[in-house]
Amino acid sequence: MKYNDREPIYLQIMNDIKYQIVLGNLKADERLLSIKEQSECMGVNPNTIARVYTELERERIVHKEKGLGTFVTSDENVITQLKHEIAEENIKRFVDRMRKIGISKTDMKALLVEYLNRTKKVDEQNEYREG
Repeated sequence: MKYNDREPIYLQIMNDIKYQIVLGNLKADERLLSIKEQSECMGVNPNTIARVYTELERERIVHKEKGLGTFVTSDENVITQLKHEIAEENIKRFVDRMRKIGISKTDMKALLVEYLNRTKKVDEQNEYREG
């Protein structure tokens, strides 16, 4: 993983783990790498990974089992909430960028509806080909 200088590394790693959970690459009750394994894999200090795991546990996204490791939550409500938070972040980023280039709320809505309609047609065509 390549890190940027605009955000603390531990937050970047936390966000990556959250995305992996939302995408289904990390499944409910799946064991995460140990702190040592994860730090070696990501090329960061073990203290950074310990902080990541502690923060994720505080947010109830993972839980620790003594002597066994750290596991992804099986609480679907937590995962659903996580998806909504990530969606909200992406929407906020989209709206902020549109405002910066002078796009009004009305035009944003129209552009978004147009885009969704266009991609819906592509999705339907792909489903037809696959079916």
